[in-house]
Amino acid sequence: MKADVLLGLQWGDEGKGKIVDVLTSKYDIIARFQGGPNAGHTLEFEGIKHVLHTIPSGIFHKNVTNLIGNGVVIDPVIFKKEISGIKSTNIPTSTLLISKKAHLILPTHKLIDAASEKAKGKEKIGSTLKGIGPTYMDKTGRNGLRVGDISSPEFKAKYEKLKSKHIQILNFYDYQYDLEEIEKKWFDALVTLKEFKHIDSEHYIHNAIKEGKKILSEGAQGTLLDVDFGSYPYVTSSNTITAGACTGLGIAPNAIGQVFGIFKAYCTRVGSGPFPTELFDEVGARIGKIGNEFGATTGRARRCGWIDIPALKYAININGVTKLMMMKADVLSGIDVIKACTHYEINGKKIDYLPFEDNSNLKPIYTEMKGWNMDLTDLKNLSNAPKELHDYINWLEKILETPITIVSVGPDRMQTLYK
Repeated sequence: MKADVLLGLQWGDEGKGKIVDVLTSKYDIIARFQGGPNAGHTLEFEGIKHVLHTIPSGIFHKNVTNLIGNGVVIDPVIFKKEISGIKSTNIPTSTLLISKKAHLILPTHKLIDAASEKAKGKEKIGSTLKGIGPTYMDKTGRNGLRVGDISSPEFKAKYEKLKSKHIQILNFYDYQYDLEEIEKKWFDALVTLKEFKHIDSEHYIHNAIKEGKKILSEGAQGTLLDVDFGSYPYVTSSNTITAGACTGLGIAPNAIGQVFGIFKAYCTRVGSGPFPTELFDEVGARIGKIGNEFGATTGRARRCGWIDIPALKYAININGVTKLMMMKADVLSGIDVIKACTHYEINGKKIDYLPFEDNSNLKPIYTEMKGWNMDLTDLKNLSNAPKELHDYINWLEKILETPITIVSVGPDRMQTLYK
């Protein structure tokens, strides 16, 4: 038995949460492997919308274990709110396990995040200000606090030592803040975090694989936000790609099974950074409105554009994607002509890959296809979809050389078509 991986192939917000929820019944364990509460996984069923930030998207299914892996960074305050929201729906949370090696986001991490963004001015990254970057910096700098440290008699001393370091950084930025209130909430929230079972998650995962348990590794953000392979420096602070499941859960590379790549029928991006196919016209505005393209974590409007084939090919290759799942096909309904970027032009040269150079200078070269007018949201079977949608799917499969197995036509778990 091998562990499958599910991740986003664009700049995040592809709809990973919905697909994890749809697939969960086939698995014994859903394990989140990276990122933090800068992620927003939206699930909708029975007319109710749920937004998760840290907790795996399989939490709403009975008899499925949900694991927050060592590659995740946890804000106890946000975690407490998530738990409270889940409990209000009478969903049990006893299936949730947390890695002792997962790092903690301190109140001062969030302050440093805000101070750093303010100092960058117009060159800011577009951080969600959740303290993610500073937390990962302390992780790689070997200064961080982990979930397992909470039970240590030295925890308070370790906390004060790290806080002292952070205050020096904030003084450098000359940033004004009030720590007392947010620090109190943080320590109060630790009580909730302590209620859950903290485990050596890599041993748990290893044994589960040996026992033949079915595991789905859930990623956050998207491939083009990967700290190594994304549109640097406008990226997140962790590895969002398949390799991140190895380091974020302790899964050996040869224990990776299927890799499910999630992408939208178009493309979106939140925050700063290059976006070659971005639309600034009425079509882009229409996609944003119909697709409700607002960040689940920040509420910020997402930038919208046409699908980017070179970027998708790049993401498929570095992730080893075996199956594709296309989201939000319904949003493109009613658009007469659908465009897809197949190449870029840079300095007068035509290329079909993402170069190291500043991607803001890439000029997209498009192919055009006839759109469809049919409302897809009530479809129960893909065979009843309009010919133009089938043409679009078939064209994507051919050019991406990877099968599309799921087409989503709405936010609800029931609005999912299988191919």
